[in-house]
Amino acid sequence: MNFPSKLIEDAVNEVSKLPGIGKKTALRLVLHLLKQDEKNTRTLASSLLDLRTKITYCKECHNISDHEQCNICASHKRDRSLLCIVEDTPDVLAIENTSQYQGLYHVLGGVISPIEGIGPSELRIDSLVKRIPESGIKEVILALSPTMEGDTTAFYITKKLKEYNIKVSTIARGIPIGGELEYTDEITLGRSILSRTNYEV
Repeated sequence: MNFPSKLIEDAVNEVSKLPGIGKKTALRLVLHLLKQDEKNTRTLASSLLDLRTKITYCKECHNISDHEQCNICASHKRDRSLLCIVEDTPDVLAIENTSQYQGLYHVLGGVISPIEGIGPSELRIDSLVKRIPESGIKEVILALSPTMEGDTTAFYITKKLKEYNIKVSTIARGIPIGGELEYTDEITLGRSILSRTNYEV
């Protein structure tokens, strides 16, 4: 790809490092910024710099936060007897967008994956175990992806929490609403049958 300016080339190379953005899209974005007022570009650059330098992580749940304690952990409206364990921040956002859960969270920062060299010590499992004894938590919900790594992590956490008198549950897995049975893979369909619930009218 030929560029009319080394400055544009450098900007395109940096923007194309973002996930899902190729060189053509990066060029289109860079040229768009070039046409905008300088103030707009400075505002964008400033907000990105603030993102990297000012954002912190909640000392309790490890979710992204502006302060030592995130808004969820600080809220008096949350049910402190429920703790939902997730892999990363996007999972918190996804669950929050459902408006169906009012408990607390614990962000692991990944899942156990021997292939990628990620063991339990690389995750925030120790801080999870430390939260349990004096927290008033009665139920831990494992909201991890239904993959081999997710299942391994869930199994490990369940073993770690066995000595505490708390309920450990997992999010339901099965056929999505509006899904056709004939197009559902065998593992999902099998789990749906095993995890069947009572039918209520």
